[in-house]
Amino acid sequence: MGNTLKSEVHYASMVNSDQVSSEDVYNYAQSLKENGKYTESDQWMNRFASMKQNDVRAAEFVKEKNYLELIEKQGNYFSIKTLAVNTEATDFGGYPSADQQSVYFVTSRADRSFVNNVWTWKNEHFLDLYVGKSSQEQEITNPALITRRVNSRYHEGPLCFSSNNQRVYFTRNNISKGKMRKDQKGIQNLKLYIADVQPDGSWKNETEFVLNSKDYSVGHPSLSPDGKYLYFASDMSGGFGGADIYRVSILEDGTFGKPENLGKEINTEGQDMFPWMNNEGYLFFSSDGRLGLGGLDVFVMIPNDNGGISKVMNVGKPVNSQKDDFAFTMLNDNKQGYFSSNRDGGLGEDDIYAYLLTKPFKVDLMVAGIATENGTGAILSGAQIILQNEAGEVLETVKADDSGAYLFRVEPELNYRISAKQTDYFDDQVQFSTKNLPQGTDKIQQDIDLEKDPGLALYALITDATSKLPLSGVKIEMVDNTSKSFFINQVTGESGDALKGLDGKKVNDQLSYTITLSKEGYLSKTVQFAVKIVAPGIINVHEKLDLTLDKIEIGADLASMIDIKPIYFDLGKYVIRPDASKELDKIVKVMNEYPTMQVELGSHTDCRGSIASNEKLSDNRAKASAAYVKARITNPERIYGKGFGESKLKNDCGCEGIVKSTCSEVEHQENRRTEFIIVKM
Repeated sequence: MGNTLKSEVHYASMVNSDQVSSEDVYNYAQSLKENGKYTESDQWMNRFASMKQNDVRAAEFVKEKNYLELIEKQGNYFSIKTLAVNTEATDFGGYPSADQQSVYFVTSRADRSFVNNVWTWKNEHFLDLYVGKSSQEQEITNPALITRRVNSRYHEGPLCFSSNNQRVYFTRNNISKGKMRKDQKGIQNLKLYIADVQPDGSWKNETEFVLNSKDYSVGHPSLSPDGKYLYFASDMSGGFGGADIYRVSILEDGTFGKPENLGKEINTEGQDMFPWMNNEGYLFFSSDGRLGLGGLDVFVMIPNDNGGISKVMNVGKPVNSQKDDFAFTMLNDNKQGYFSSNRDGGLGEDDIYAYLLTKPFKVDLMVAGIATENGTGAILSGAQIILQNEAGEVLETVKADDSGAYLFRVEPELNYRISAKQTDYFDDQVQFSTKNLPQGTDKIQQDIDLEKDPGLALYALITDATSKLPLSGVKIEMVDNTSKSFFINQVTGESGDALKGLDGKKVNDQLSYTITLSKEGYLSKTVQFAVKIVAPGIINVHEKLDLTLDKIEIGADLASMIDIKPIYFDLGKYVIRPDASKELDKIVKVMNEYPTMQVELGSHTDCRGSIASNEKLSDNRAKASAAYVKARITNPERIYGKGFGESKLKNDCGCEGIVKSTCSEVEHQENRRTEFIIVKM
C-alpha cells in the first residue's frame, strides 16, 4: 500500500523472529531506505546478503556498497517539473500517441457518471485511461476519459502505440464478459490487450495477447523503434522472481514468437517493470531489486554498437527519489518525456512529472579501490586518497570509508595516478590508465597498499645520470644476500623512488643486498649494497651508492657508462691480457643484453712515439679487443675496432716534432684510452 512508515514499524517487530525469511529482511531494508534511513538499511542488506548470497540483489549490494556515492557522482541528467494535470487521486503515466500530439495517462480520479466502484486496498476508484493534449510546455491539457468501451469496471493501465498509429497495446485487469477472473490464490492478474486504432481515434477489434493467463500477470507494453519487438513485464513462471521484463518478436503476419526473458543484466528477484524503449534503443525500466535511492528506481540500459548491453545505470536524481519512481516514457525527440512518483510533496498518491534530458547519457568511468596495509590486508579507513592527472595536478581528494573504499570519476583515454597517505604509514602511489579499455568498461579496480612504518626503512631514489631528474618506469630488484629472497621488486612511479620498511630489523643489524636497476632505453646496472644500521630512521641508499642510470644514446661511450678500467697491453704488443679481458667482458655482457647495439671500439695513444707507429699499434690493439668481444656476442658484426693513434688527444699534451710536452704521466694517461662508442641501436 506504500505506507513505508507503518511497514518499517511492523517489520522491525518481526525481523528477529525465528520465522523471518530473507525476503522479510530485504523488505525491511527497503522500508528503511524509503524512509531515508540509508545506513540502517545497508546494515540489514548485509544480513540479507549473508542469508541469500546467490541472489542478484545481494551480489550487487556486496559488489557496490558505495552505490549511493556512485549515483551522486554521476550528476543529474534531468531537470523535472510537476504537472497541473495531477489531482489528489492516483495519476501516473504519460504515454504519447504515435503523432506525439496526445498523451494518455492512468488515473483513479472519479469521473464515471453511473458507477462508483472502488477497490478495497486504498478505497480509491479503479484506474482508468485518460487522454489529453500535449502542450509545448509538456503540460497535459484538456484531460478526458477515453471511451467507456475501453475503460472497464476494473483497472486499466500502461499502453503504447505502433509507430504508424494503427495499433494500440494496453494493460487491463483480467476480466471476462465484464466479470473479474482470479487465479487459485484469489488474485486478479493483469492482461495485455491489442486493438486497432481507427481514423477517428477510436479502438476496435480488441483481442487478448497470446501470452495472457489467469495464473500470472502480463502488462506494461512498449515497442522497439523498428516495431519488431514487444517488450512487457510479467511474473510468469521461469523468471527470476517477482515481475521480470520480457520481449517477444512480432512476426510479419502479426503473430508473435517465443517470449525472451531479458536476463540477469536487467531482471532481479525483485520487481522489474514499466519497460519503455526510445528511438535510440535505450531501454528505460523501473526496479526495486537493483541498487537505488529507495522503492522503485528508474534505470536505463545503454546499448552498444553490436546490439548488446553497454551498461545498465541508475538514472539518478531528480528523477529517482526515496519513494517509487516509475512509468518513465520518452518522446521521439529523445529529450522530453514523463515519469511518475509517489514522492513526498506531490498532490496525490502518485503524480505525473515532466522531464527534460539536460546532458546525454554516457558510460561514466569510475576508478574504485580499497586501501589496505601491505602484507596483512588490514583495512585503512580514513586514509587520504588523492587523484592526480599525468602532470601531477591534484584533481580530487577523498578519505577512505570504514571499509577502506574510495571512488573517483575519471575520463577516458587519459593517464592518472592515485596517492595515499595515512598516519604511521609510508606514502604510496599507483598509476593507471583509461586508455584502450575493453568495450563496456565502466569501472577500474585500483587498490592500494600502504607500508606500515616500523621505524626503520630503506629508501632508494633512481635518477637520470645526465639530467639528475627522478626516473619513472625503472624496475628495481633488491635481493637480500642472506635469504636470497626479494626485499624490493617493483617499478618506480613518477617520483622515481622505492621505500620499504625494515620490518624485524634493529639497530646494529648488518644489511647486505644486490640491487639491479633496469629501464628500457637505459643501461642496466647491478650494484652491491652493504650497511650497518646505526640509528632508527630511513637509510638513503642513493646517498651511499650511485643509483643513476645512463640513457643509451648514439655517440655515448660505454666505457664511462659502466666504469671500465683502462685496458692495458704489454709494451709494443696487442695481445689481450687477463686484466684486460675482465674489462672487455663487461662490454660483452652489455652487448648481449642489448642485441641491437652496434659499437665502434676505438683505441687511442698519447703523443709519445711516432704518429705512424702509434696509429698502427692502436689499430692492432683495437682490432684485437674487438675480436675478443666478437667471439662472445650474438651477431659479431655489431662491433668493429679502429685505431686513432694520437689523433684525438683529450688535452694539450701533444709532443710531435719540435714540440716538447711538459705533461705529467697522469695527463698522458688520460689520452691512452679505449672507447666503446655506440654508433647504432
